[in-house]
Amino acid sequence: MQKPANPAVSTPKPAAKPATPADLFAFLDRLGIPHPTVEHQPLFTVEESQALRGTIPGGHTKNLFLKDKKSALFLVVALEDAQIALNSLHRTLGASGRVSFGSAEQMLEILGVTPGSVTPFAALNDTDCRITVILDAAMMQHDVLNYHPLTNTMSTTIARDGLVKFLRATGHEPQIVQISGGNPDGNSGPFAV
Repeated sequence: MQKPANPAVSTPKPAAKPATPADLFAFLDRLGIPHPTVEHQPLFTVEESQALRGTIPGGHTKNLFLKDKKSALFLVVALEDAQIALNSLHRTLGASGRVSFGSAEQMLEILGVTPGSVTPFAALNDTDCRITVILDAAMMQHDVLNYHPLTNTMSTTIARDGLVKFLRATGHEPQIVQISGGNPDGNSGPFAV
């Protein structure tokens, strides 16, 4: 005979299903943030994006999902052509030791997206606020910016101030920091381009 389940013992909750583009658009609508979106074939690299985006106005971007030696996680968002000195970025971020790219498994678990679809909009899925969002100051000079809306088959244009409002509404206070450009320690180490 099987014992009845003990109601005092909690069972693990299944992982929340990641937000869809429709969920994201509904969230932006509730915040009163316009979000014109264009559908296109899947894009995985900046080069593919440049070739297919047509005349979408605003700053076009790239996103780096990074972790430090103590597994602190960062989402660094910059213009697509920004040169970022990965070998010294940890100092700018206040990270524990040098940073490296986070795994695809962690990306899916925390941000709910796969490589090629990384976006600041994925903060919607990070309900525990495990990611620190870093916005490059050079990117924030643009009035409007473009990101994938949780999938790389679309591009969504959002006002700079709308992006900040969105991130704050998800519980992520964005840090706007100068991260692109020259290497502050004068070394010519690897750059993310």
